[in-house]
Amino acid sequence: MNVISNSPWAAAGLDATSGRVLEHLVGVPSADAATVAEAAGISPREAEEALRRLEGALLVIRLDGRPVRWAASPPRASLGATLARRRAELAAAEGTLDRLQEAYEAMSGPRAAHLMEVLEHEEEVSARYTQLLKQSSVEVLHLAKPPYVTGTEVSSGDLGVEVGVQLRSVYETDGFTDAVSLETALRGTARGGELRLASWLPVKLVVFDRTAALLPVRGDRPEAGSLVVHSPALVEALAALFESLWAGATPVSLESRDDWPVPGGANGLGGADGSEGPGGPDVPRVDERTREILRLMATGLKDDSIARVLKVSRRTVQKHVTDAGNALGAKTRFQIALRAAGRGWLGPEHGAGD
Repeated sequence: MNVISNSPWAAAGLDATSGRVLEHLVGVPSADAATVAEAAGISPREAEEALRRLEGALLVIRLDGRPVRWAASPPRASLGATLARRRAELAAAEGTLDRLQEAYEAMSGPRAAHLMEVLEHEEEVSARYTQLLKQSSVEVLHLAKPPYVTGTEVSSGDLGVEVGVQLRSVYETDGFTDAVSLETALRGTARGGELRLASWLPVKLVVFDRTAALLPVRGDRPEAGSLVVHSPALVEALAALFESLWAGATPVSLESRDDWPVPGGANGLGGADGSEGPGGPDVPRVDERTREILRLMATGLKDDSIARVLKVSRRTVQKHVTDAGNALGAKTRFQIALRAAGRGWLGPEHGAGD
């Protein structure tokens, strides 16, 4: 009988040598250790050890005589019992595995929450953003790009951020043409924040004190929810992403909020009684294109940059700026921006009341 090498005896709890010995014995009435050793290709000592192991497993029986002879037990009965014990052991092991998995899953929730939170609703995002902002004591880093969600695109100046917290924001230029983003930037820089523009941003992001970060689950659908990241390694990676984009962005100069006139205010461009500022009540209404140009000009962008953002010619930009200056009685770009803000031209069009 050929001895099968590398047979699957491990499943029955047998080593390869014992398996070869058993395979020989099931094919002969009986055999002594020397004959078994020769047939299995092992030493007499190895054969004796294997036979004792098989006897202990009730797979072979010892026969009287000199020399001692060995015979295999009926395989189905003897080996079947061994396999049944192995199945019971495997079932017990699987039960232990299940208990370990349950214990792991019971702990996975707190572990995951420690590293990351999932905010599914806009109200949750807004409330958590406000909380994280108020808790910040060193710096807040902000990447802003459309689409915006009104509930969360709010100014740090409105949320009681601590005095002395460094605010740095990078806005995507294509999204920096609406009144909401401009007003948000104005309020942020009024608290000593710094602002830059980039032609493209990969993600919306806020990093708080480099200990937590807020970003949307879906970049194209901010209403789909957000993630609050607490993992130190991930937060540091996101902060590094911000620093890389900040280094390549274009600095923008915005005057402090106190220098920006409020229609009807008492800061020189509108009387406390609500009278008109420079240009008088006969200043004509401004079209939306002029508004867009003036908003970008107020951020400090040059004509070429404004033309690229709005996809118009440089000559068109200059004509709108000149016409606005003539209408407002302003001679410099700075005066135009101030007086346009005083007239409310930097916000959305409200009709004849402009």
